Amino acid sequence: MRIVVNGQQAFGKAVLDALVARSEDVVAVYCAPDARPDRPDPLKAAAGERGLPVFQPKSFRDPAVHEEFAALKPDLCVMAYVTKIVPSSFLDLPVLGTIQYHPSLLPLHRGPSSINWPIIQGRKETGLTIFWPDDGLDTGPVLLQKKTAIGPDDTLGSIYFDRLFPMGVDAMLEAVDLVRDGKAPKLAQDEAEATYESWCTAEDAGIDWSRPPAKSTTSFAAATRSPAPGPCATAQNSRYSMRASRKPRPGPGPARSCLSAKTAPSSPPAAAAARYARSGSARRVPARSPRPRRGWNPEKSWAASPDFGPNPNRRPGLRAGAQP
Repeated sequence: MRIVVNGQQAFGKAVLDALVARSEDVVAVYCAPDARPDRPDPLKAAAGERGLPVFQPKSFRDPAVHEEFAALKPDLCVMAYVTKIVPSSFLDLPVLGTIQYHPSLLPLHRGPSSINWPIIQGRKETGLTIFWPDDGLDTGPVLLQKKTAIGPDDTLGSIYFDRLFPMGVDAMLEAVDLVRDGKAPKLAQDEAEATYESWCTAEDAGIDWSRPPAKSTTSFAAATRSPAPGPCATAQNSRYSMRASRKPRPGPGPARSCLSAKTAPSSPPAAAAARYARSGSARRVPARSPRPRRGWNPEKSWAASPDFGPNPNRRPGLRAGAQP
């Protein structure tokens, strides 16, 4: 079965590596155009090391791109983290169609920040979907799904890199097997249950000091920290970025959240922020520090956050807390 991998970044590379490791016939790789010539996409680099042809179209609507793709005579296209719009006229060219990974339990949380929002909204579980993409945004029939619980101290980083990333690679391999065996289902999504959220931005990570601690900090911290942009707060004309928080535990003992019974809402915001800053888990951000234009992307924004400056300990595909 002739397979084309269409993706980018660490997840795309991991899917390519897994397919090649079990001797699948990968005939070509598609990935996004180079953002920086001196920093090639990991998927592109991995394909180059294996001598695979690499295509980086600016648009998948170009008829010439369709002709180029059709000439590869693909049986299946595997989309492993694709952010460009791919029309059905391209998706339908492979003999067996195209399958795609999405890090949520579709039809819930369609859209670009589908890992953040289940945590922010207080859901107890999330997961991933391998589906058959169409001209809609994450609307195609479902092939398979995998679930994972959301724990009280889970973050975007822990859910994605520790679970949805490796689970997604395995699910892609399982889906390829189902397609090859002619057993891959096409289950229509229930539009009555569908939700869509846009990018999770720095504004969504802002802390509302007037709300109860568990609602004002924990969900935002869990969904946006590790590694960036992180929850933030303004106190006495200073802006603080907060890098670590936990839900307050019941019973005696020190509070573990940046907003605890000892610091909020009875304490003034400035005192709470200053206390958290002194703990070493927050740092002041210059008032003119630019905010990111779009929400944080777990694959693309490791080396430098436009909101908080470069972080030499972050590299694409590096799990939070791991050594580079």
